[in-house]
Amino acid sequence: GQWKEALRVFEAMKEDNITPNVFTYGSLISACAKGGQWKEALKVWEDMKEAGIPANVITYNALVSACEKGDQWEEALKVWQQMKAVGVRGNAATYRMLARVSERGSQWHTAREIKAPDAR
Repeated sequence: GQWKEALRVFEAMKEDNITPNVFTYGSLISACAKGGQWKEALKVWEDMKEAGIPANVITYNALVSACEKGDQWEEALKVWQQMKAVGVRGNAATYRMLARVSERGSQWHTAREIKAPDAR
């Protein structure tokens, strides 16, 4: 799939000493999400953290999306907790995905706790 091609290009970049940035990582995580590869998305995420590249809301959303598409509600909620811990504010897309993933995981109590900042 396209996620494999994205991963190949990513690896080629690194071999050519082109340093990936948050947009590169975000694009790769998004490609993994679209390909249903949540485990691969988490690997890319770990690589990004090890490289010391701070995530933004778009990168977090891509990772939450990958977890959502893989029906990994626990992983998605862990990502959300990390996001809050480092002070990255979610946007409407973040909260929609978290609500859906909580619903699919029958985590009604969690879904009720997830509120957009404007809802507090």
